[in-house]
Amino acid sequence: MLVDTHCHLTDSKFDDDRELVIKRAKDAGVSQIIFIGDNVKSSGRAAVLAEEFGMAATAGVHPHEASKWSDEARAQVAALLDQEAVVAVGEVGLDYHYDHSPRNVQRSVFEEQLELAEEFDLPVVIHSRDADSDVASMVGASNATLVLHSFSSGDEVFQAGMDRGAYVSFSGMITFKSWSDLNSVRSVPEDRILMETDSPYLAPVPFRGKRNEPAYVVEVARRMAEIRGISFEMMSEITTRNAARCFGSRVSTRV
Repeated sequence: MLVDTHCHLTDSKFDDDRELVIKRAKDAGVSQIIFIGDNVKSSGRAAVLAEEFGMAATAGVHPHEASKWSDEARAQVAALLDQEAVVAVGEVGLDYHYDHSPRNVQRSVFEEQLELAEEFDLPVVIHSRDADSDVASMVGASNATLVLHSFSSGDEVFQAGMDRGAYVSFSGMITFKSWSDLNSVRSVPEDRILMETDSPYLAPVPFRGKRNEPAYVVEVARRMAEIRGISFEMMSEITTRNAARCFGSRVSTRV
């Protein structure tokens, strides 16, 4: 059993074959997929698809979309967080690489969504790019259950996450020749490590350059197992157990 804890199956790249993509994932042993929301519209769509396919979803506004945040958006996200299929707040955080939204706005919206995670007692799925100091400071002050998604940040964010008992999720990036941070993959406590595809992005070797999909999380598990010096079967068991603990009954009853 495998769990892809982060997949953008609402993306238009899957419109022509979404059902086949999910079938291929199941055939590959992926028993649960978490459909990620990154704005109000995609969060609503993720919840609908999660219900349709018996999967799980998140609801939240990505830092790229932070300028669109409003009281209405907050209310819509909150309403989605009340749905059974929605298991986390996300994808939220800070992105100072692209700066599609002003940094002060990103921080304010991130803070509000960290508060929503605490209010609804749900994990929060965190995006961090070129914003290590601010992300580390903000997650260090939060009481929510944290998931550091597709981890590629530096020691400051990693340590802040460890201090807060965060889950750390790795994607197909760890299969790239350019990936050099083996220590982070090795250092995450056994009960806090997760895996994901971040589909349709970041396809792992040997599929790099193609559209990513949940079935390819198998390759992430293989590489994680290799780096940590354990069997693929053990790595799969560990990450599936962690996903069930992190995201709750919607995931645990389906794996």
